[in-house]
Order: sequence, then C-alpha cells, then structure tokens
Amino acid sequence: MSDTNVLPLRSEVPLEQTWNLERLFPTPEDWEAACRELSNMLPRLAAYQGRLSESPQRLIEFLELYQQAGALRVKIIVYADNASAVDKTDQAAAARVGQKESLEAQLHSAVAFFKPELVAMGFERLRGWMQTTPELAFLAHYVERLEAQQAHIRSSEVERVLALAMDPFSGVPAAYDMINSADLKFKPATSSDGAQLELAQASSFSLTTHPDREVRRTTWENYADAYLGMKNTYAAILTARMKQDVFHMRARGYGSSLEAALGVFNIPEGVFRDVLSVFQANLPTWQRYWRARRRALGYGDLHVYDVEAPLTGDNPVVPYRQAVDWICAGLAPLGEAYVDVLRRGCLEQRWVDWARNKGKVEGAFSSGIYGTDPYVLLSYSDDLSSLSTLAHELGHSLHTYHTQTSQPYIYCDYSSSVAEVASNFNQAMVREYLFRTRPERNFQIALIEEAMSNFHRYFFIMPTLARFELAMHTRLEQGKPVNAAIMIDLMADLFEEGYGGEMAIDRERLGITWAQFAHLYMNFYVFQYAIGISAAHALAKPILAGEAGAAERYLDFLRAGDSIYPLDALRMAGADFSRPEPIEEGFAYLASLVDRLERLF
Repeated sequence: MSDTNVLPLRSEVPLEQTWNLERLFPTPEDWEAACRELSNMLPRLAAYQGRLSESPQRLIEFLELYQQAGALRVKIIVYADNASAVDKTDQAAAARVGQKESLEAQLHSAVAFFKPELVAMGFERLRGWMQTTPELAFLAHYVERLEAQQAHIRSSEVERVLALAMDPFSGVPAAYDMINSADLKFKPATSSDGAQLELAQASSFSLTTHPDREVRRTTWENYADAYLGMKNTYAAILTARMKQDVFHMRARGYGSSLEAALGVFNIPEGVFRDVLSVFQANLPTWQRYWRARRRALGYGDLHVYDVEAPLTGDNPVVPYRQAVDWICAGLAPLGEAYVDVLRRGCLEQRWVDWARNKGKVEGAFSSGIYGTDPYVLLSYSDDLSSLSTLAHELGHSLHTYHTQTSQPYIYCDYSSSVAEVASNFNQAMVREYLFRTRPERNFQIALIEEAMSNFHRYFFIMPTLARFELAMHTRLEQGKPVNAAIMIDLMADLFEEGYGGEMAIDRERLGITWAQFAHLYMNFYVFQYAIGISAAHALAKPILAGEAGAAERYLDFLRAGDSIYPLDALRMAGADFSRPEPIEEGFAYLASLVDRLERLF
C-alpha cells in the first residue's frame, strides 16, 4: 500500500490542524483535579435536600452551587469526550470517558431531589418568590416547563435511582462508539488500476466521492461488509439502547418513546408526523434526481455508491483557510461581530480539529457548552463537501457561543429540536454566496452536488432512519421481536420505497445502514435534521433578500438558548412549524436544485 494512501497516527498530525483542549485543562492531571473538585461538591449539593422550601435565599444558595458544579461538569465532559474522539486507540483517553460518565451520574444523583422539591413547593409559591426576589426571576421559563411536565416528575428517591442508572446505561452508546471507531476494521478500497487505498472512518467520505467508480464501489461494499460481519452485535446494542428509551418512557408515565422524546420540549407529535408525510409525498422529487444524476454520469444503472460521484472532472480544490474565508464572506450579512468570532475561532484559537488520522471518529460534530470553546471535529479533505461540513459545524458552534454568552447556566444549552437549524443556516448562506460569486459552470455543478449531498443526508437518509426508528420503538413497546434480520429487511424496504426503482439495490448492504448511524442512539433525534434544514432556509431567505430586522431576529434566536420553547423560538425568528408549510417549502427548494441540475446537463 502506498504511503500516500495511509492515514497518519494522531501523534504525526500538525498542531495547527488540532483543537486546543489545553484551554480547558493544561494537562490530564489538571482534569483529574477538576474531577476531584466536582466530587467534593456533591455532598454540599446533596445537603440541600429537604431545605429548598425554607426561604428564597436558601434556593438562591443552592442554585449558585448547582450552576458552579454544572459549569465544571461540562468542562470535564468536553475535555474527556474530545480527547477520546480524535484517537479511539488512546486507552488513557477512553478511561477518562468512563470516569466522567460515572461522575456525571453521581452529580445527577446528588441533585435528583431538585425538581421533585420544586413541584412539592407548589407553583403559586414559586412564582410569588420570583416576583419578590429579583435573583429568582430568571427561573420563570424553567418553572413553566416544570409545571407542564409535573406528571412525569417522580419522587426524589425514584429520580435518584434514574440518575444513578445513567452510568451503566451509558455503556451502550460507549460500546457502539468503541466498536465503530476503534475495533471495526475495513478492507481497503481498490482503484480501477489495482491500487489499494486505506478505508477508515476518517477517510470513508473522501473515498465515496472519489472520481474512480471502482474506488467508490469497493469503498461502499467493504464499509457495509464490515458492519454486516458484526450485524448481530450491532443489533443487540441498538436494541438495548431503544429498550432504555422504552424503560424511561414507562418509568415517567409517557404513552410512547416518541411522546417522551418530544413532550419535554413541548413539541406536538404532529410535527414529527408532518416531517414523515411531507417526505413521503415528495419522494418523486428524489426519484427525479436519481434519473438526472444517472443521465449526467452516463450510467445504465445507478448504484448507491454513485450518489456522491462527482459529475465533472474539475471539482474545486478548497484548502482549509480558503474555506474559512468563504464561510466568513457568506455569513457577512449577520454582521462583523459574528464573523470576527468565527474567524478567530478557526484560525487563532484552534476551535477546529480538522486533521485526518487513524483512530479518529467518523463524521463531524461540534461540542462545547457553558464556559468552554465550541469545538469542532471533522476530517477535512480540501473540497466543497468539507467546506460545507465545516460551515455546518461552525453553525452549531456559533449557536453555542451566542447562547452561552447570553444565558445563565440553566438555559445555556438549546434543545435538540432546534440544534440543526444554525448548522444548516450556515450552509445555506455560504452556498448562496458561492452561487452568486462563482458563475463558472463546473463550480455551479459542484455547488449543486454539495447542496444535494446535504439534502440527501437530511431530507432523505434522516427521514428514512426516522421511519425505521419509529417502527423499531413501536415493536419494542408492543413486545414484538427485534433482531438483525428484521432490522435489515425493514431498512431495505424503506430505502427501496424511497428509491422508487431508480436505484440498483443490494438489500443486505443497504439494509445495514442503521448500524452506521450513532444518531439512532439519541432518542428520536434524526427527524430533527429535516426540521433544521427547513427552518434554516426559511430564516436565511429574508436575510439574503435584505429584509430589515431579519438578521437580528436570527441572532436573537441564537441567543435564546433554552430560555424559550424551541418551536416558539423558531416562530419568533420567522419559521412556524405548527403547520407543514416550512417543510414543504424546503422540498420546493430541493426541487429547484434538481431543476438547475437538469438545465446544466
């Protein structure tokens, strides 16, 4: 195997391509010291049990300590998770992940009495305290949510048990993560001239977009075959994770896992149903795209490994710094302050870990919350797809940045229901900037390919996974059997329906797709990508049109964090998901991209 096709070890990548976790803790020893500090805070927190109702001052004291502990907790989590994500072969980093999970469960256990005691105090009394004590006024939305969820809050003793269960339950996604990123081995991809290229999580996407069809075919097949070789293990792990969702649903008195996932955010199940119904109604748009792609490539049959095939031989080369420049230019309508924070994070403060190395986890993510940098991980490949991924993750990061600089700890996060809005918004803004400023035919084609790749993931793959997820949870809730064969057959059936006869189908390899997405370990998360991409385009449209106040409304949305219900925040910014129109408009934009592609070929 040629050395040029071998990924470097983590120790061999340049420092400037890595993130600066030392801004959190200079050394692992400092991280250990922080863990001891947090551990020492737990008895002090627990000592407030039964005392919150004594006086407003007592509640203020607890909240101050609670928020201090929470801020330290997130620094501990981000350091441990990020250090492990860049190299899953690092055993010391893996041990820290397990250590922080245990500590996190202990913290949740120590404060498990908090919500039950507030409920027991009575909401009239709490609101009276908030009116007479300015230091408690910020609790207004928290109390509103708590009142809406009081039927699902359990006693302090039960809440403590549920909190302690977090530690052993965390072993399920941890097992998936370690198998996926450290233990799973892939056969190398092979080019049409017989050369071998190393296939790993960090290189898989760059190989699926390779101009050589044989590289794409062998990448897709070898990638799927590795998962099929462990299909029973993956099925057992995912089933265990979904059973945890069912356990929590029943323990908290919800009617279904879907209700439990959405209810805490005050999201009607109708929003989920809208996503799936609009998706299914618009499958003909996707089938038209498969036909257009097949004609553009000149193939008799289109295979799944051709979905990311380049349509021209002149794809733009986009080095990392060029990507940062274009992202900043595309987001200039949000103002100089927004762009300056982003640029410094990418080029000076080392928020971004963009190296490609052995042991690095697949995909990309943004991490960080209160008191940390909003770090970004990806494996950058000097192309438009990598630029798009970077813009996406920086959307998450700037959402995090604006939330944590605007909200107290108790609201410093934002719900999963809006988590994919800012990310897709960044992509939409940067894409439209490049459509305007780079009129060359091949560049325009490449931009359409990048957009369709993004929509394919969020408006095709994710809704299909959401249908799979709903079916699997329903089976488990009804006590029906679940195994690898059932999962593979259902997944293949759903994809066949989506492809509508326009794609050559390899049922086993296509059917194992569920094993390749860690998103399924996050209870009903995947459908929210469709919400995110729909809302993103709805919010970008008036800003791109120069509508007065639109940019500021969007920035207010970023600043809101968890201080407002997610659908209310989106409505405030200009996207109303009480009706299906925003999702339908998202599909209308998708159809316009297919129109552009058909005109170019």
